[in-house]
Amino acid sequence: MRSKLRRIGAAAAAAGLGLSLAACGGSGSDDASGGDAEGSKGGTLHYLLNAPIESADPQRVYYGFQLASWRRTLYRGLVAFPMDKDEKAGNTPVADLATDTGTPNEDASSWEFTIKDGVKWEDGSDITCEDFRYGASRVFANDVITGGPNYTLSYLDVPQKDGKPTYPGPYKATPEQQAEFDKAIACDGNKITYNFNKPWADFPLAAAGMMMTDPYKESFDEGPKSEWKVLANGPYKLEGGVWDKNKGGTMVRNEAYDEKTDDPEKLRLALPDEIVWSVDGSDEASEIINQRLIADSGDDQYAITTGRVPATMLQQVTGAVEERYSNVLSPYVRYLVLNAKSMTNPKVREALKVSTDIDSVIKAQGGDKIGVPAESLVNPVTPGYQDNPAFEGDNAGDVEAAKKLLEESGEKLPYPIQLSYAKSPTNDAAMGALQQKWEAAGFKVTLDGLGDTYYDVISKPDKKSDVMLAGWGNDWPSMMTVMPPLFDSRPNVSATDCNNDYGCYHSDEFNKKLDEAANASDLDAQIKALQESDEILGKDVAYIPLYVEKFNWLRGSKVTGFDVTPASSSYPEIGLIGVQN
Repeated sequence: MRSKLRRIGAAAAAAGLGLSLAACGGSGSDDASGGDAEGSKGGTLHYLLNAPIESADPQRVYYGFQLASWRRTLYRGLVAFPMDKDEKAGNTPVADLATDTGTPNEDASSWEFTIKDGVKWEDGSDITCEDFRYGASRVFANDVITGGPNYTLSYLDVPQKDGKPTYPGPYKATPEQQAEFDKAIACDGNKITYNFNKPWADFPLAAAGMMMTDPYKESFDEGPKSEWKVLANGPYKLEGGVWDKNKGGTMVRNEAYDEKTDDPEKLRLALPDEIVWSVDGSDEASEIINQRLIADSGDDQYAITTGRVPATMLQQVTGAVEERYSNVLSPYVRYLVLNAKSMTNPKVREALKVSTDIDSVIKAQGGDKIGVPAESLVNPVTPGYQDNPAFEGDNAGDVEAAKKLLEESGEKLPYPIQLSYAKSPTNDAAMGALQQKWEAAGFKVTLDGLGDTYYDVISKPDKKSDVMLAGWGNDWPSMMTVMPPLFDSRPNVSATDCNNDYGCYHSDEFNKKLDEAANASDLDAQIKALQESDEILGKDVAYIPLYVEKFNWLRGSKVTGFDVTPASSSYPEIGLIGVQN
């Protein structure tokens, strides 16, 4: 799951410190509780966003906070994770739009669900099996539906060529191609059967955490024009039906929603009558928002935020303000990814790695209260986690060793690189720390701080970036949700987008290990193959891990039920939150 890198103040790092699942939150906390334990229906909650989102389309959503909070409000799926703080219970899917959590065949290569009667879109029409099938088909059009999770491209049993699905999605499919896809997701009345080309034993976890299998009404779809349109099926709908990227939107009660088809106590209390989402797109958004929350006046008394408390403001969190403060363990890891198309010399890549000053990056972001060094891209509590041996050693960066490697590379020095990142004051400082040590080693670094959207830029094959800052967290507790989505090049069927493989990395040896893991007959064999795949990435210096982050939250004094859960990505659990009336 993508971390929200823009203006986060203290890095987005995914070593889920808490065995977290889909929407992946670590539930560890110094003080995750707050407000009244119970809230009542009514009132207006304000959600202050410190950056624009990249889409309102369910198949394109991949930010952790958005997956978690919109699952509680606008979009329901077959199954969902409950609002339970207990790690095991919170990571166990329960039925949502389906009648149960699914029935697999003997080897879990096929899963059958029954869609509940009475579940409806906001326009009053029934949610059908065909809506689920159509929603899943849109993911294959990854030249149109960009940015979202793409696991289904590797799993659904559709024809392939050279390891890639030949089905182009619903917009360009021939009748024959569509007929083949319709076999992969078969409809029989309210029964839907997903047929995979290999076992997918944890498919319900994937469906609970991601929106890639969510229903979508074909008649509502306008392809690329649907990026900001919302047709809701949850307890809320979006007033006006279109999200304003730069301003936000207001969620109001959805009259077509019937809570009798839901389990409100487990999945979504839906307490506020309205949720007003406001976007601050400025570089100082987190600082501005948190100063407002410290002041705690007017509508801000009823507010929560995605803007973490910047390290420079933590000293203001004292007295009464501290009662409205939470420090929670993050589910994200912050890492650098190298462009495989431009950074081709292995000596150069190794020199960059050994001269990376992680300690200074963490210090620039705010110190050990903000993050701790990461030794892999994988969450440390993920089953089978191990430190990647390629990243052992000093976290301060070894300039002399890097100089020697650059001299051996045969390249003209200083070696030029462009470092791209989501611009913010703290990211500026952190990337400046990298620049200083790298230039001492023999690189010439151009800092490329990007505003507005970020991942849309770095996912393009023709980008000028040589090194990019990224963040990721497990989509559910398995390394299968880390290495394949980030470095398997085969699902990238579009020539214009490398999807989440930001460096456009390709390795047949690596892909072979992923295939071994995907087809493993038991969990131990799968873990072993994935451990070996991470070692390959380390040897290739496909990425450089930086650090695991902590989240710091403030809230208004009239917010009730504030908490985080394993399902909320360590962001506020909006399904529990209300306001004092």
